[in-house]
Amino acid sequence: MSLAQRIQEAWQTQAKWLVVLRPLAWLYRGGFLLNQKMYQLGIKRAYRAPVPVMVIGNITVGGSGKTPLLIHLVNHLQAHQVRVGVISRGYGGQGPFPALVEQDAMPKQVGDEPCLIVQATQAPMVVGPNRQKSIELLLSRYDLDLIISDDGLQHLALARDLEWIVLDQNRGLGNEKILPEGYLREPKSRLEHATVIEHSQQPTRDMHMHLQATAPYLLHGRDELFDPKENFYAVVGIGFPQRFYQTLEKMGIVHFQCHEFPDHHEYEWDDLQFDDQQPIITTEKDAVKLLPLLQQQPDFNNSIWVVPVEATLSETCYSTLAAQLKLLGVHLKG
Repeated sequence: MSLAQRIQEAWQTQAKWLVVLRPLAWLYRGGFLLNQKMYQLGIKRAYRAPVPVMVIGNITVGGSGKTPLLIHLVNHLQAHQVRVGVISRGYGGQGPFPALVEQDAMPKQVGDEPCLIVQATQAPMVVGPNRQKSIELLLSRYDLDLIISDDGLQHLALARDLEWIVLDQNRGLGNEKILPEGYLREPKSRLEHATVIEHSQQPTRDMHMHLQATAPYLLHGRDELFDPKENFYAVVGIGFPQRFYQTLEKMGIVHFQCHEFPDHHEYEWDDLQFDDQQPIITTEKDAVKLLPLLQQQPDFNNSIWVVPVEATLSETCYSTLAAQLKLLGVHLKG
């Protein structure tokens, strides 16, 4: 187990030894607050785009369901004739940046989540660490009504008109400590200044969502029927793999061996080498990185099943979004 995985496990179990990291947490918090103050005083200036910007992010490290929510919202807005584009840091991608994400883009260049977003929405998207340059490239190619930033909640150099924060009640806020003593990127008081979407099967807020798994599909072209009673290798490299395991169990898949990798893991061929031909099951985020490996090894014998998930939102999410966008001059049609 890597150091990063050990720390994530300690966060989840709220291990007592994390207190030794408190001085680093104070340093992290102080640096963040100082940077925030510099923007408030105008010492640093945030870039404001010529079209409204909406940020979808979280205050925790690891998966919260942010990407499925973004995909759902983009599809929803497109269905109502809103011209929407997406920007992202492109974490895990090597660039060069800023980079326009095409349908056939490789995760190695632009990151795994941007590939998934574009494949699922066909929305124009640009990735890169400099959000201003990403927006400028995006607007030089497309006429847009709205730009959604995938993450970037803590990227204060980008001015934003709307902030939606996904709060995963499955994980909660842990010990409510700042990095690295806990897994909060910002104090929980940050939730008071944004629109909070509760990710939960048993929500307590009007604005909530949950992820619904749909029928698994084969990553490569074979004619097979899915059998949930089989034994699987669960290969996963996401921020909160336990959610994927819970999804499998809800689907009636109980016989699987866990093979976890760090979030945004860059897969190598050895990661898929097993002693038998037992099928593999994985997430769509991992699948975009596994497919190029399969294309290099057409004789690979293990079937790879992909479990897609879709975000299901409460009606209040839609009405709130429409009202917020109307105030910004963006109107949903149809």
